[in-house]
Amino acid sequence: MAKHKKAPAPSVSELLRLVPAEPVDLAGIDPRGTPGVTGGKGAAGDAQQELAVQLADLQERLYASGRTGGQRRVLLVLQGMDTSGKGGTVRHVLGQVDPQGVTVAAFGRPTEEELHHDFLWRVERRLPPAGSIGVFDRSHYEDVVVTRVRGLVPRSTWSPRFGIINRWEERLVDEGCTVLKVFLHISREESRRRLLARLDDPRKHWKFSGDDIDDWGRWDAYTDAYEEALRRCGTERSPWYVVPADRKWYRNWAVTALLVEHLTALGLEWPAGTFDVAAERARLLTAP
Repeated sequence: MAKHKKAPAPSVSELLRLVPAEPVDLAGIDPRGTPGVTGGKGAAGDAQQELAVQLADLQERLYASGRTGGQRRVLLVLQGMDTSGKGGTVRHVLGQVDPQGVTVAAFGRPTEEELHHDFLWRVERRLPPAGSIGVFDRSHYEDVVVTRVRGLVPRSTWSPRFGIINRWEERLVDEGCTVLKVFLHISREESRRRLLARLDDPRKHWKFSGDDIDDWGRWDAYTDAYEEALRRCGTERSPWYVVPADRKWYRNWAVTALLVEHLTALGLEWPAGTFDVAAERARLLTAP
């Protein structure tokens, strides 16, 4: 009797990817879930070490490609409620690679100069160069989420931006940029716990603002806004990935795994030298 082959385990991308254009219900996604991890925190820690080696190698290949004329680049977009761990993800995930090949931009309240331009103007200026991994700690999605929830602009302004964003991201993909959009999904109670931790630790007071509590009180409104953004701006070429973020160790493992999978898909090879290796070696050995 023929043996049936065991189906391969789904990739992390498959497990966390939202189906484009389908309704999004964040309440139906467990923020303490650990899709793709069996064995808990200890197993994830061991896997993280292996992934870190792969990520460093792939990032160096990407950087080398950019230095020799390649146009590939990666943009990691991090969005999520306050305290969901965007900054921590940058430190713990991108801290595993050579900082020369990473750019980080955090988009807060627009400056006076930025307000005089289209909402994507400031974002376009912070895109990563060829060969780099760029990280947006908050991004252009602030302009369809925060502006909506806080009533900074009317619906007639923020709603058309979904289509503008889709066309802009499509252009980036056409130009050779891998757009990896990650929503860090945290529970309201875990967010409250982290805000309290900021208040209880003087070393974290610099992170706190009274606006944080005001926004925490708008949790349902932010959830509605994010669900619409995830649905309307999740496309086949630029989908969204929802990473459960209550457990920091899982968040770090999942984002590392997503980066490894997307970089692997680029099929990056080490650029060939433009010189005669044997001749250059002999020249060096015979040099006085």
